[in-house]
Amino acid sequence: MPDTHLFPTLADQLLAQRRVSPVVLLSRQEVQAVVQRLLGLLFPHLSEVKLLSPESLTRELEQLAHRLETLITPLAPQLPAPLATLLPTFFSALPTLQAIMEADAQCMYAGDPAATSVDEVILAYPGFRAVAIYRLAHQLHQLGVPVIPRLMTEGAHQETGIDIHPGAQIGRSFCIDHGTGVVIGETAVIGDHVKIYQGVTLGALSVDKSMAQTQRHPTIGDRVVIYANATILGGDTVIGHDSTVGGNVWLTRSLPPHSVVYHRGQNRIFPVFPEEPEYYI
Repeated sequence: MPDTHLFPTLADQLLAQRRVSPVVLLSRQEVQAVVQRLLGLLFPHLSEVKLLSPESLTRELEQLAHRLETLITPLAPQLPAPLATLLPTFFSALPTLQAIMEADAQCMYAGDPAATSVDEVILAYPGFRAVAIYRLAHQLHQLGVPVIPRLMTEGAHQETGIDIHPGAQIGRSFCIDHGTGVVIGETAVIGDHVKIYQGVTLGALSVDKSMAQTQRHPTIGDRVVIYANATILGGDTVIGHDSTVGGNVWLTRSLPPHSVVYHRGQNRIFPVFPEEPEYYI
């Protein structure tokens, strides 16, 4: 056993150096638990309890409101409006958010030949889960709630590999296919009916702190498709509507509507038999 006589002094030193703020009262586990309950409220597929009557849904709403209030209360001094005003606004938005998420699921199902049903998308697709959590977090972010929206989307990031900042603006019928490695930055703007694949980055050209209040991430027009591992950077970069960005493309300039851009690379093929020539494709 170590000498425990030094522990009181050590505790004093650690306490003096620890960062103490209202944020330390937040529980990451409780944030994720509330997220799961919210998803279960909107989609019975994701509910751990059966909510099949108006009475059961009413009770669940009341319990969720209490849990969310408890989470946000330590941050109340940082809110732009009283919590008593903010929470009803958030919960009133849930039917609209539910309809938007349903459209996302329909879009993912329509665009994936491997999907057997919309129910499968809601239950099993990481793209749907990440986008649904983003939409809940974005609503709270829009209401000025600090930290908690980021904890919500970071939980989805850890679970799905999809990193969407809650400040991003994403339109309707958004589809992320596969999704691992997708990064969507805080000031990205994405139109309606956009589809992106795994490894896509919508990022900033610079991460200088002085640019915090500026648009640092690209704008993606309606009905754009962005294939795997494409990287699109910069707040001045606008991808025009109905464009296609191919896999492995690196873009830091805008594209007009109806553009197609692809990366031209070469693969060197070594034949099995030495007498055959090497060739490229």
